[in-house]
Amino acid sequence: MTAGRPLHPSIVREYDIRGLVGETLDADDALAIGGAFAATVAADRGAAPAICLGFDGRLTSPALEAALAEGMVSAGASVLRVGRGPTPMLYFAVHRLRADAGVMVTGSHNPPGYNGFKFMLGSGPFYGDRVRRLGDLAAAGAPRAGGGRVEDADVFDAYVETLAAACRGRGGLKVAWDPGNGAAGEVVRALARRLPGRHDVINGDIDGTFPSHHPDPTVEANLAQLRRCVEEGSRDVGIALDGDGDRIGVIDDRGRIVWADLLLALLARDVLAARPGATVIADVKSSQVLFDEIARLGGDPVMWRTGHSLIRARMAEIGAPLAGEMSGHLFFADAYYGFDDAVYAAVRLLDTIERSGESLAALRDRLPTLANTPEIRFDCPDDRKFGVVAEVRDRLVSEGRRINDIDGVRVTSEDGWWLLRASNTQAVLVARCEARDEAALSRVRSALEAELARSGIRLPG
Repeated sequence: MTAGRPLHPSIVREYDIRGLVGETLDADDALAIGGAFAATVAADRGAAPAICLGFDGRLTSPALEAALAEGMVSAGASVLRVGRGPTPMLYFAVHRLRADAGVMVTGSHNPPGYNGFKFMLGSGPFYGDRVRRLGDLAAAGAPRAGGGRVEDADVFDAYVETLAAACRGRGGLKVAWDPGNGAAGEVVRALARRLPGRHDVINGDIDGTFPSHHPDPTVEANLAQLRRCVEEGSRDVGIALDGDGDRIGVIDDRGRIVWADLLLALLARDVLAARPGATVIADVKSSQVLFDEIARLGGDPVMWRTGHSLIRARMAEIGAPLAGEMSGHLFFADAYYGFDDAVYAAVRLLDTIERSGESLAALRDRLPTLANTPEIRFDCPDDRKFGVVAEVRDRLVSEGRRINDIDGVRVTSEDGWWLLRASNTQAVLVARCEARDEAALSRVRSALEAELARSGIRLPG
């Protein structure tokens, strides 16, 4: 047995393991997690599993990657080192090399001091109870096994060529890219040389300190530099990526943010034209505009729970070719592998724009415009957050209200809808409101505030 290493309770999350390096996460943890994961894969897939391993551009990632590899080798795994790059490149490697599993060392879009691990088992996600059991096995110690080894597995060129092949247009657009100094920078630069049109990359140097701005494209302030680049250069579109390249942000040619739910509506056009009646999945936070547009295009819109692993698993379960969520994760199983890849989604978006013969702004303006709030996140203790949502749900049901409780509570009225859900990863409640106009939005928000007040909770702002 390898030595057990109890993990800090805060780092074992619903979808991954993530903590503050030097405080809640260190190389000894990575060593124990590596052994535990290899043993888990061996039990599921057979002895001596092949596991792909990648890492992002954070300063602490190389040391954590080395410790993780050591732990996996001690448990008998063949470790295929993919090297530095975005999380989707690691997923791509698992598929291309037909590996049994994959691990990505990444802090995603978190501040520079954080880091962690995302897991893949077979061709699907690894999350929920499996992550919690992995933490338990790391604490107990994993069985040792012989035969483990490490080898390099360079998939960079194959990944970039696969991305480039997704672009069927030849006229080309003027595109500004902002990888945010994250792990996708080298991929984007290599891809830009292969795509038609003009492609300018800002913040393309991989730098784990993120000197230009925080690498989260769902926060409007982080898109300011890209917006200026689009507006000053008269570019057709701006593409932003998060720290590990699995989430996308987009600026149209008029300098407006096109949020992920509306991107999904635009991307669905070509998919549904090729696959009439196909299912498109979106999370419960998404605009009603999206679900209505999917139906108008002849597709089957399905609302599902928030969480990239949950969306990806549901997508595979029902055979949907396209899915996404408000956080910027977009998933293509149409001519691709079904995992969330922001660079691939960007290429498909460029193809959609060019094939339409219209600008991105014009495509966006064809969709209805509703009034809505951004995602509202506010503190609520872990031991209270789910109880608050349950209280609100039970009251509304007892009063005869019609609700959707697939993930929290989504309540629809003549004015619009509001959502309340508990975060799976943080001690916060999450809310969002949408309505036909600003006056209606004020009424919808007031209804949400009133329900929260009945549970002793105040909605901020």
